Parts: sequence; C-alpha cells; structure tokens
Amino acid sequence: MTLQPFPDDWSRALVVVAHPDDMEYGGSGAVARWTEAGKEVTYLLVTRGEAGIDTIPPVEAGPLREAEQRAACAAVGVAEVEFLDHPDGVVEYGLPLRRDIAAVIRRRRPELVVTGNFADRWPGGWLNMADHVHTGRAVLDACRDAGNRWVFPGAGGDPWTGVRYLAATGAPEPTHAVDIGPVFDRAVASLSAHRAYLAGLGDGAMADPESYLRSHAEAVAQQFPGATLAVGFELFEI
Repeated sequence: MTLQPFPDDWSRALVVVAHPDDMEYGGSGAVARWTEAGKEVTYLLVTRGEAGIDTIPPVEAGPLREAEQRAACAAVGVAEVEFLDHPDGVVEYGLPLRRDIAAVIRRRRPELVVTGNFADRWPGGWLNMADHVHTGRAVLDACRDAGNRWVFPGAGGDPWTGVRYLAATGAPEPTHAVDIGPVFDRAVASLSAHRAYLAGLGDGAMADPESYLRSHAEAVAQQFPGATLAVGFELFEI
C-alpha cells in the first residue's frame, strides 16, 4: 500500500494523547516538520503518566513525567502543554472525558486533531491498552461534540466546527505519512527527553531511541515514495 502525503491545508493542530511519551514514538517527528513550517501545535495530555514507572511512586512520577513531556515538546517546537489529570492506567471512556477534551478543542480551535492509535491492536498484532483506546475514541467523539452547542453547554467556549481532520499515529492501517528525514534528530531528542521513563523500561528495544525510531521510520518510508524516514497516520475527515 502506498501512503498519501499528509494534508497541508490547515494552520492549527491540537495533539491529545493519554500519556507523556505517547507522541514521541515517531509522531513527534511530524510535529517538528509542522512547527518548522510555521504551523501552531499545542498538546493536551489526559494523564500525567504517574503510574508508568514501576520503581517510582505516582506522587513522584507524575511531576517528573510532566517535566519530561514539556522537554520533549520543546524539542519539536511546542511551547504550550496542558494536562487533564485523569488517573493514569484507568482512563475511562465516557462523558467526563469527552467533555474535558471538547472544552479544550473549543478553546484551542484546531483544524487538525492528532491522537494515538485507538485500534485494538498495534502494527504487528500486539494488543493495545485501555488508556490509549479510551482516549482516542473520546477524542474522535469530542471533535464532533465541540461543534454542537447543545452538547456540553457548560463546558465553556463557543462551539467550534472547524476540526477538519483527525489523525491517529501508530495505527495498524495508516493512510498518510509525513517525511521526517529533515527533522529526525529532533524526533530522537523528543523521545530521549523521557529519560526516567526509558530507564524504567530497562535494557531492551528502547535502550537506544535513535535506533528504535530509525527502524520504524524506515519501515514506514518503504510505503511513502521519496522519503527515507517517515511517520504514518490513519487520517479521518470530520
């Protein structure tokens, strides 16, 4: 399958993911391309990732992972990062999550919303986790909720019907791609910023972020003519 070039007819994007580090497994390379081109990108994290490091108690891990996420965003040109403080590991799909995300969409007024893979599986067949699935499905609904003045009227802000695209990074069936070759070093820097989290994973594939990201970006680029390193997205028109 040949991946299509990612649309360029937008100026503001909102990234909404469950945890610190979710965008950094390749998706942040696309963000670096977009910010370099002058597009406005902001981040919204559903949790602070406080349950993500087995050896560090949540009360300590939350602030640490927030700081790492801010550093990761800075590496790709993003200055504004918000956190919703839903509990890590037990994110629930439902009206409270949809309302919280819709309120930020109304305030940020993006044309593009980016989230992580919310299919049941990852490329290769590995099972996804509930936080990712619940967050992504809530993001999809919130894109439409934000435009309906009768849905969550107390969430604040005027209705926003301007979301044109929803893009999921890491999806098992990507449709579009972004060439990240020119900014690959920034993608590596963004993942490497999650030092404590990566250390908590131990020795494995993530011990070398550069090699991990390169192997995945090369695989995507095989389906994207003209690129040697790329990140794929499943793109939905809203």
